[in-house]
Amino acid sequence: MSRAGITPNAISATSLVFAILGGASFIIAGHQDEGAWVVFWLVGAAMIQLRLLCNLMDGMVAIEGGHKTPTGELWNEIPDRFADVILLGCAGLAICHSEDHADLLGAAAGCAAVMTAYIRAVGASLTGRHDFCGPCAKPHRMAILTLAAILTAIQPLGATDGRIMWWALAVIAIGTMLTFFRRTLRLAAELKKRES
Repeated sequence: MSRAGITPNAISATSLVFAILGGASFIIAGHQDEGAWVVFWLVGAAMIQLRLLCNLMDGMVAIEGGHKTPTGELWNEIPDRFADVILLGCAGLAICHSEDHADLLGAAAGCAAVMTAYIRAVGASLTGRHDFCGPCAKPHRMAILTLAAILTAIQPLGATDGRIMWWALAVIAIGTMLTFFRRTLRLAAELKKRES
């Protein structure tokens, strides 16, 4: 990629395209009849992994390829925030039934993901280092979401009630909020330590 002249910012933007395609696949999967939904759950899972691959490659091209740009940090962070909300929110919409509030669960997971990134950025501005601790950091969230999409696709034909994805979103929402609080407590402890 570096030799081909592909910029890290373009790779970061492509990660958002994959997230949009993944979110769209989830919504389509949730509105298909019979077995057609299987393919779209699997496409969504593949798009998550391609998004993560872009996240890996943009940094490598920027640092190891020597193609850092003044706006690189913005391109590294902003598409990720949109991608989290799109993928988690669309997963909730895909399995939304009026009585289970999966749409709200997906939205809550997306908001929690943004909050964990926010506290990480605040910590970096105050301490000069990023805290990527879990239990539900981005790689963990996307692993759970990918696995849930695959399991939803391969569950017995006709069992399309979305229970697997519902529980996955619940785990992500709760785990991500725990991550937010853990990062906040770790940051507070670090700041107190520096003060003393």
